[in-house]
Amino acid sequence: QVQLVESGGGLVQPGGSLRLSCAGSGFSVDYYSIGWFRQAPGKEREGVSCISSSDGSTYYADSVKGRFTISRDNAKNTVYLQMNSLKPEDTAVYYCAASPMSIGTLNEPYYDYWGQGTQVTVSS
Repeated sequence: QVQLVESGGGLVQPGGSLRLSCAGSGFSVDYYSIGWFRQAPGKEREGVSCISSSDGSTYYADSVKGRFTISRDNAKNTVYLQMNSLKPEDTAVYYCAASPMSIGTLNEPYYDYWGQGTQVTVSS
């Protein structure tokens, strides 16, 4: 049974940092492309970042480039999203998802498995 469990969310002040974790079970995260998505209140879910299974290439939405970093620890079967210089507009529920596609994509229909989400709130 494929499962993804996110953790690491919380309340942080603007300019602060958080590291989200996405732990996989029932599959190996290095055989799937893993993406991070977020949904703010009243808004549609959007792609934030992903890492491909083929060669570990990473992709970022323009809104987070230079601030967020995605990485993968195969030994721990976990993907991380390091978020620095957080802004109030980063406030959202963050989800990780797994896609069988070998190339990275932020296109949601390509993702088959989803976690339950973790809340990130950026506020002073």
